Amino acid sequence: MNAPTPALVARPERLRLVGQRRQILAIVHQRLMFGLIVYAAIIAIIALRLLYLAAFGDHAGRRGGPGALIPPRGDIVDRDGRPLASSIDVWSIALQPPRVIGDKLALARNLARLMPDKDEASYFAMLRSGKPFFYLQRRASPQLVEAVNALGEPGLALERSPDRLYPQTSLAAHVIGYTDIDGRGVAGIERAYDKQLSDPATRGQPITLSISSKVQQALENELNAAMIEFSAIGAAGVVMDIHTGELLAMTSLPKLNPNIAGQGSPEARFNRATSGVYELGSTFKPFTVGMAMDLGVVKSVGQIYNCPKEFRYAGVVVHDTHPFGRACSVAEIMEESSNIGMAQIALQVGAARQKAFLGKMGFLSPVEIELKERGRTLTPGNDWGEVATMTVGYGHGIAVTPLHLATGYATLFNGGVYHPATILKVDRHHAVGAGHRVFSEATSYKMRALLRLVVMKGTGRKADAPGYRIGGKTGTAEKLLNGHYTSSAVVTTFAGVFPMDEPRYVVVAMLDDPKATKDTYGFHTAGWNVAPVVSRTVSRIAPMLGVRPDMNRDANMAEVMPFVHEAKAP
Repeated sequence: MNAPTPALVARPERLRLVGQRRQILAIVHQRLMFGLIVYAAIIAIIALRLLYLAAFGDHAGRRGGPGALIPPRGDIVDRDGRPLASSIDVWSIALQPPRVIGDKLALARNLARLMPDKDEASYFAMLRSGKPFFYLQRRASPQLVEAVNALGEPGLALERSPDRLYPQTSLAAHVIGYTDIDGRGVAGIERAYDKQLSDPATRGQPITLSISSKVQQALENELNAAMIEFSAIGAAGVVMDIHTGELLAMTSLPKLNPNIAGQGSPEARFNRATSGVYELGSTFKPFTVGMAMDLGVVKSVGQIYNCPKEFRYAGVVVHDTHPFGRACSVAEIMEESSNIGMAQIALQVGAARQKAFLGKMGFLSPVEIELKERGRTLTPGNDWGEVATMTVGYGHGIAVTPLHLATGYATLFNGGVYHPATILKVDRHHAVGAGHRVFSEATSYKMRALLRLVVMKGTGRKADAPGYRIGGKTGTAEKLLNGHYTSSAVVTTFAGVFPMDEPRYVVVAMLDDPKATKDTYGFHTAGWNVAPVVSRTVSRIAPMLGVRPDMNRDANMAEVMPFVHEAKAP
């Protein structure tokens, strides 16, 4: 008997098809999962990149997140926190000629109407130049951006980018400096601290200057008024704390607006206070007397020298503006700014010791300051013999910057210790620069009454400010033109210290080539044109600096008055 045949659930062909379908579905599933994983990875990378840019990116358009708190370039502020330089977002308008689709002539007309600094022909030439890109205007106003956008031309690009703003315009411009079109510092603090200002690790903290905007404004205002009044070609001024070396004000004229520095003249961009070197004349005489006192050459301000109407030595003839024609004391030599008396004192000091003192004050090298703009001093060099020693003794034959002079006066009157000048505020982050002794404390003290005498009764009377006890020295130096000195062009300077009974601040003011006026009776000397600048400046800034006027205080004039024979006429 035959066995029964088993029943088939499905045909073999169908089973084969089911297996293939399952295999295909598995492959599709694997590919889909792989695709989803790749897609998720791309999304994750994009998200992480966006988070990174939000936190650390340096693009101008970011807002919010940790990175928004870090400016693209650090701020610069004055000693009281007032902003002197900041970074802002601005609109720029650019032209891309290859992308222009409209009528080029009509577009040129519209651009000339909206931005009339160029004419229609200039814009049309740009459109036909074939060049890919032109900047038409940076720092465009919102109204102009709106008007340009309304033209609807794809070839006009509107970009938002960071830019540097100097809210005080020309105030302390040569100290602050400015940046180039790419945002790099090219002058002043912007240049000296470019790395710190642009480094993401440090740019979040502003750089605090020693400058006081209020003191700076007063100095600039008075000096600029004098430059205009006397038709000078330039000017420079410094206000310094004699104990710390901090510059509370430093200016150079003509004015410069760092917001448009590229449009300023080379004369305006030049920093006369730190780069310009000048023979500063009789303002050097206190240094010569200070050296002589320290060396024991001058033992008393009553020490007598022969002061004839002219002095001949080694073939050189020395004259005085106010000749004595008699024996005179050191006090009188300083009071009337006698070249003849000072030449004799300098000869007693000698070239070697004179150079040593000037070297310790930093006068034989570029001035010490954080700025890169520093002029190289001019000295007699290898010709520093007896004649050069005489002329340097009364401020001729050596050229230094006005900041050198201010630092020298600070050294002479702060107790005799040299400290380098600084443009940064002295605080826990920035200590007073290391100093070294140049003059003895005794000499520093004795010089007080001597320079107060110059202002009370001598050539610096117009520098006096009632109650503020100013002491100082005038200096009028002939300029060297075409290889020869000429009395028709001079540099006039006054270096002053106040209050002289307890010295705290130095004020230096300089005019380059001032002209005589009717009010100065034909004179163009320092006593007439630049000494009044110091008087007016001190009257304005002393209350800001906590110095109160006091008519009952003064330097100890009993130390010098017995050695002055009589008051001299103006």
